[in-house]
Amino acid sequence: MPLVNIEYQPEGSRIAIWEITETEEMLMQCISEHDRVLEDLVSTAHPQRRLERLAVRALLKNVLNKQDVHLQHYDNGRPYLANSTTNISISHTKHFAAIIYNEKAPVGCDIECYTRDFSAVEQKALSDEERKYLSDKCHNLQLCLLWCAKEAIYKCVKEDSVDFARQIFVKKFIPKEKGKLSALYTNSIGFATEFILRYKMIENYLMVWTVNIN
Repeated sequence: MPLVNIEYQPEGSRIAIWEITETEEMLMQCISEHDRVLEDLVSTAHPQRRLERLAVRALLKNVLNKQDVHLQHYDNGRPYLANSTTNISISHTKHFAAIIYNEKAPVGCDIECYTRDFSAVEQKALSDEERKYLSDKCHNLQLCLLWCAKEAIYKCVKEDSVDFARQIFVKKFIPKEKGKLSALYTNSIGFATEFILRYKMIENYLMVWTVNIN
């Protein structure tokens, strides 16, 4: 699996991105916990989703330098490593698998193809104030960034249910090939936390990630 890059972040995190080019059989050869993985894949009928899930496991094993990576999921879908205290977040698309991991702090990431239609995001995930600063020139790209940013924050916090439009506000920004975003997350009891997110474009894809160091 060709490595796109591994980046070290100032908060002690690392992000890793891989391009998925292998067959299912090739990816299985990269994973040592075959029985556990096969059991997990039984419920995954779609061939592309199977590839993406296998690519994530192969990436984790390679980057974390572990013989066995026991990837599990909580009831709300959030991933964790059963045999490690490392905080992880995972995202995958048709062509890429991406992770961020940190030994001490919660993390979150999301990767999406920014050329697909994100028009639904405007109605279901944005506040009125966020809609006001959307630009006609880069409308869809802004929506993609906003969605990825809110997904990354959601993956980073511990609340099971988050209203993206009401609880996560992303401050006005102008999209670039890479950069930072500032956002405010308000939890269910009204406590607000500021998040700094980083993002970068990779071909037609956009990855956003964050670390909760508060």
